[in-house]
Amino acid sequence: MALKECTKREEANSYELTVSVDGETFDKAVNAVYKKQVKKINVQGFRKGKAPRRIIEKMYGTEVFYDDAMQDCYPDALYDAAKEADVKIVAVEKLEALEAGKEGFTFKATVTVEPTMEIDGYKGLEIEKKSTEVTDEMVDEEIEKVRDRNSRMVNVEDRAAEIGDTVVIDFEGYTDGEPFDGGKAEKYSLALGSGNFIPGFEEQIVGHQIGEEFTISVDFPEDYQAEELAGENAEFKINLHEIKTKELPEVDDEFVQDVSDKETLDEYKAELRETIEKRLIDEAEKDVDDQIADKLIELIEGEIPEAMYDNQVNDMIRDFDMRLRSQGMDMNTYMQYMGMDADALRDMYRSDAEKRVKLRLALQTIADKENIEVSDTDLDEEYSKMAESYKMDIEKVKAAVPADSLSEDVKVQKALELVKESANIK
Repeated sequence: MALKECTKREEANSYELTVSVDGETFDKAVNAVYKKQVKKINVQGFRKGKAPRRIIEKMYGTEVFYDDAMQDCYPDALYDAAKEADVKIVAVEKLEALEAGKEGFTFKATVTVEPTMEIDGYKGLEIEKKSTEVTDEMVDEEIEKVRDRNSRMVNVEDRAAEIGDTVVIDFEGYTDGEPFDGGKAEKYSLALGSGNFIPGFEEQIVGHQIGEEFTISVDFPEDYQAEELAGENAEFKINLHEIKTKELPEVDDEFVQDVSDKETLDEYKAELRETIEKRLIDEAEKDVDDQIADKLIELIEGEIPEAMYDNQVNDMIRDFDMRLRSQGMDMNTYMQYMGMDADALRDMYRSDAEKRVKLRLALQTIADKENIEVSDTDLDEEYSKMAESYKMDIEKVKAAVPADSLSEDVKVQKALELVKESANIK
């Protein structure tokens, strides 16, 4: 297989590659197609699936297997041609066979390739690092979360309902004096202040006592999901049965012993400080990376093909689909549940896809400008990390992840480290 000609088209990042496939390679592909298809071909005088290739070609023409054989040859031939032309194909717009025979075949491919980008000013970036100081308020907030998780609901008998309480009510709703579907329930538990009901509903229960029967008036939002109720005024008859409130445990040594392996409150607070500090450090490092990414995206210059964004969206959707399947759900079910179609799903990923593509191109461009290289040792270290992470034999990882692809990933990571090391992080 060889590249015969590489011609840049007027459109940005578009090329025409004229590629030849030698006779030996093409004949192997034709023979492979023959072996797949002969099982379905009946030829008089031969058992089904046993007719020789030369007999079938004599009956149906020498070119009977050519189209399928060329289809099988295209991927490797294009890969080799692109490598020879020193371009990276991101989309194949058109394939056109020019000639084919025993000597091989020639085809023309119209392709979109990765763009040549420019970037300057990536060294010495001004980055403001988030504080990692742990305050007493942060520790207290963590303790309050633990208290909330270990709280219990107790009945209230001696006061009216308040925001933060959970009430048990019967209710029935009316519009124009007539009850409406879905507007009735008995012994319903409602957390006041949760915002789960129509605006104004929960607030009007506040101040009422157990045993009271009363009526409240609310207006359904204009964008309410049930169109027949959208914008309508409604009255609800309420019967208040119970008021419950959350009882939080006292914060003392006994509480600490119940929720942790520490003995005293001071020990527990010290442990929380360490945990919070680690989290803040991780968050600060991620924020630094995010700031660097945003600045590199602003600095990168060049015309990026739409196909690169589309490919990235496709990759992200495939990854999401795999995660859904691992949880026992498929993409169609998810879209139905969320009320979205395929276009809406793609729109959801579009912005993030653009950022990922631009950042990757920025780092690739930096790697090229800085002549960053990846050694065999670098690759071996990365393969070892992957094998350990996935609990796989390293040889299986190497078989699954091509060295060329991994080398590009390592090169990009090295470029990011270079930018980060040169940044002015305050």
